[in-house]
Amino acid sequence: MAGTERIRVYLAAQYDIVRSGLSSLLEAESDMEVVGQSGFALVALPEILQLRPDVAVLDARLPDGSGLGLCRAMRVEDPRIRGLILAGRRDDDAVATAMLAGAAGYMLEQIPASSLVNGIRLVASGHSVVDWSVPASVVEHVTLHKRSIQVIGELTPQQRKILFLIAEGLTNREIAERLLLAEKTVKNHVTGLLARLGVAHRTQAAMMAATWSRAESVERTYGAPG
Repeated sequence: MAGTERIRVYLAAQYDIVRSGLSSLLEAESDMEVVGQSGFALVALPEILQLRPDVAVLDARLPDGSGLGLCRAMRVEDPRIRGLILAGRRDDDAVATAMLAGAAGYMLEQIPASSLVNGIRLVASGHSVVDWSVPASVVEHVTLHKRSIQVIGELTPQQRKILFLIAEGLTNREIAERLLLAEKTVKNHVTGLLARLGVAHRTQAAMMAATWSRAESVERTYGAPG
C-alpha cells in the first residue's frame, strides 16, 4: 500500500448497529474508508468482487451463511482481497478453519477499537493477525496444515494414490497388489515420497494425508456462502 492511499474496507455483519458502529469507527481514521457494507453473505459476495476492497471485515455468523464461507468464496475469485473474521467468542477450531479458508485475520468482537483498527492496517499490509488469546499451538498447527496442503497438491497422481494407501495402513506389498505394481517399485516410490514430503516415517506421511483430507472437507463446507 502506498503511503498516501487509504485502506478500502468492506463490512459484512448481520446487525445494522454493528455495521454502523464499525463504519463510524473506521471512517474516523484518516487512512481508511468504508466502500460498502451488507448484512447478508449472498449480497456481500458480488459487492465485494465488484468493489475489490483491500480488506473485508466479515462477521463469523451471517443470516444466510458464514464469514468463513464468504471469505473462501471471495478469495477463490480474487486472492488479493484480504479477509478478517470478526467473531463473538474464541473457538480454536474456528480459528484453524478460518485460516484454512484463507482468512488473513481472526479477531474477537470484544477487543478494543484501536486493536481492530490496527489489525485492519496489518492485514491490509500483507500480515496475518490472530487474536492474542488464541494459543500459539493453534497457529503452528494451521501453518503445518497449509504446508501439507501445498506439498501434497504438487504430488503426481501416482504418488498421491500411494500416499493415501499408506494412510489406510497398507504395507508396500499390499499397495503393490492394489496398484498392480512390483513391490520394489512401490518401495522406491515410498522412499521418494517421504523425501518429497520432508518426513522420515510412514506414520508422518499418513498424518499429512489426513491433513489434506480435512482441508478438502473445509473447502466443501465453506466453498460458498449460504
